[in-house]
Amino acid sequence: MTDPAVRTASARGTAEAEARPAAPPAKKRDAFFDNAKYLAIVLVAMGHAWEPLRDGSRAVSALYIVVYTFHMPAFIIISGYFSRSFDFRPDRVRRLITGIAVPYIVFEVAYSLFNRWAADDPSMEISLLDPWYLTWFLLALFVWRMTAPIWRLVRWPVPLSLAIAMLATISPDIGDDLDLQRVLQFLPFFVLGLRLKPEHFQLVRRREVRILAVPVFAATVVFAYWAVTRMNMAWFFHRDSAQELGAPWWAGTVMTLALFCCSLVLTACFYAWVPGRPMWFTALGAGTLCGYLLHGLLVKAAGIWDWYDVGWLHQPQGAVFLTVFAAVVVTALCTPPVQRLFRFALEPEMAWAFKKEPAERTGGKS
Repeated sequence: MTDPAVRTASARGTAEAEARPAAPPAKKRDAFFDNAKYLAIVLVAMGHAWEPLRDGSRAVSALYIVVYTFHMPAFIIISGYFSRSFDFRPDRVRRLITGIAVPYIVFEVAYSLFNRWAADDPSMEISLLDPWYLTWFLLALFVWRMTAPIWRLVRWPVPLSLAIAMLATISPDIGDDLDLQRVLQFLPFFVLGLRLKPEHFQLVRRREVRILAVPVFAATVVFAYWAVTRMNMAWFFHRDSAQELGAPWWAGTVMTLALFCCSLVLTACFYAWVPGRPMWFTALGAGTLCGYLLHGLLVKAAGIWDWYDVGWLHQPQGAVFLTVFAAVVVTALCTPPVQRLFRFALEPEMAWAFKKEPAERTGGKS
């Protein structure tokens, strides 16, 4: 026979368990955003594969301009969108350190050491203040995310960020430290992402927008073909001031606004074509940072070891081969096995480096 007191306590515990709210289910990833990130990283890899071919092909240069107009803005807008809830709560700061700061340090050192070895250049310095090659994006993302609470606080955040970007383009004294030119010139796209809501992405994914995107992209390619011999393509890298590009200071403000508008239009067209349903490549969207950072080593190796000296690569069939090859390689680098292999650098737990929060010690909720 059961003790009445035990029965009462058991009944009370059952009632409390039933009254306690159930733990929220794990948040399901949105296939659209994973698809967009994967397709954007494929375009990044293609653009890098085309770079050595630009001098010998006006058509490749035109495609290069088009891709560089929107591929990084598309990435950065999504990064801003997923930074909307960032604040300085301990678990989010910890994720910022382990997911962005640590990979930046690891790959900045790795890139520098690789260049020392591959190029036989012992003078290559390791400097965390001067991002080398692709690592600038990680440093920029760290800075942008740290400022996210400010952009939620101020009025007119997008116009204000555009004003900052314009000031950067007319300020050659900013220098190369922290790659601040790119941090500031790309800032408006991140701030725009912070302000976007799910319905804004639904708006550009309508059927009529997908149809309209076809002539818009076609017209852009034609314009880019015309502009190849008439325009300094360095504007699209957002890493120099107007004066450093040999232009008058006021051209920086005009080009900032013009490129921002062009990038938004092409980014909207790109989002319109991104599938919203799960695809064979959807799971790869979670590994785009891995593909982004690792393919950079191959790009640098190709330049250092003169892989592009093969003559047929500079023919049309060579450009097609490199396009497909770049897509295949970056796809392989985004796969789960590669992600697991490099998790120590890209997603380290680092439990030893952080104090345990009270909730972690007691097993309670945060």
